[in-house]
Amino acid sequence: MPLTYDVRIYEIDVYKGKTTTTYWVQWKVAGKLPLKKRPFKQKALAVSYRADLISAARKGEAFDVATGKPISMSREMQDITCYDLACKYIDLKWPRAAAMTRKTNAEALTAVLPMLFKRTNGKPDDRLIRTALRRWAFNATARKSEDQPEEIRRALAWVERNTRPASDLTDPKVLRAVLDGLTLRLDGKPGSPVVVTRRRKIFTGMLEYGAEINALSENPWPDLKWTPPRAASSGIDRRRVANPMQARTLFASVHQQGRIGPRMVAFYSCLYYAGLRPEEAVGIEVPRNFRVPDRDDEWGEFVLERAEPHAGKAWTDSGKNRDRRQLKQRAIGEVRRVPCPPTLTAIIRWHIGEFGLGPGGRLFVGERNKEELPILTINRIWRQARRSAFTPEIYASPLAETPYDLRHAFVSTNLNAGISPAQVAEWAGQSPEVMWRTYAACLDGGQEELRRRMEAGFGGRPAVPGVGTSSVQITVEGR
Repeated sequence: MPLTYDVRIYEIDVYKGKTTTTYWVQWKVAGKLPLKKRPFKQKALAVSYRADLISAARKGEAFDVATGKPISMSREMQDITCYDLACKYIDLKWPRAAAMTRKTNAEALTAVLPMLFKRTNGKPDDRLIRTALRRWAFNATARKSEDQPEEIRRALAWVERNTRPASDLTDPKVLRAVLDGLTLRLDGKPGSPVVVTRRRKIFTGMLEYGAEINALSENPWPDLKWTPPRAASSGIDRRRVANPMQARTLFASVHQQGRIGPRMVAFYSCLYYAGLRPEEAVGIEVPRNFRVPDRDDEWGEFVLERAEPHAGKAWTDSGKNRDRRQLKQRAIGEVRRVPCPPTLTAIIRWHIGEFGLGPGGRLFVGERNKEELPILTINRIWRQARRSAFTPEIYASPLAETPYDLRHAFVSTNLNAGISPAQVAEWAGQSPEVMWRTYAACLDGGQEELRRRMEAGFGGRPAVPGVGTSSVQITVEGR
């Protein structure tokens, strides 16, 4: 390996992002650009690493031109494949990750690995490879299972034999090809910028881990010049937000959807009238999280302490479809209080009177599955209700397209009612900054009210001077 004693170490570069500050140690080896860089989240670590570089240079120690590191900091490289590295990264994250995070990591690395095959001779079917990777290889529990189907075993054996060495990821051409590939869907069309960003972050996390365990000589990401696709605005499309009349129409339609429909009205109402996330509403227990008022016209209060997002049995430690977690962006044990208006109180009291409570006082359970409210039921009944309530043109629009859009309507309705943004954000379980960025949507038809206020602010519609209030005909003379 080429060595040099020509080393120049620079001051720490501090980058202050929106949420975190990064400290970059920078140095030049053999007078070559780009600079060698290493990021740290803590200043003390960056200072310590820079001091180690300075100490090695002062001792007259040679630096490796390729990695930029002094010989004393270089270690024997691990000779593993990209597939092995991806599996190690999954195993690293698995114990402390939420079920949905496990699933998201697996989906991201399943998109990455097919772009790192070094040959295609004898390659199994693409769909089979994706299933083998996502459902088995990148599931730390399933990978060790003896119940793997034979075709899955053969597919993974082919992947392991035909994946590039992990060291190839330091090649800018290989790395750029992977990142470019992540921007496309399976059909070759551009993917969602949100999905691309999520997958890129997981992939770069794997690169950082590869450098940490010495499977890579360094993390190549900081030195790569690559422009990700521009992300769309994180704000909610105002076309998705239902107004009160549209919401009531949808709830009436839900009630008409066979035997299951009536028991779903209260669930959707919690999303609209209290702004609960679906994974928060499914776990409500009475009286633990909601003490039922004595009359329909009384206010109640939800005391939320956990969420139960649906990830699937393969990704949870409990073997159930839903993972039981603390509230989003909250510490374990922290609660959030949300008022229950009388309209919602009346709906919940009717629901309990008609269907009772599930095991442990669960407010919402399936007709046959008494342990949870199935996600398939939640989505299916909502689609049927929209199809029944709306014309084909409106049904094809984004208006209230998913149950989660009812939560958007809750925030927008309360903001337009003049309630303090800080208070609405507290009820919704978000910071005011995130709320403004995400939920600053107006009610459907709300522009008319804004225009009326704007017109009133200018003093109404004064008559045109010299014309009066009669209509004015304007003609344009020719030149």
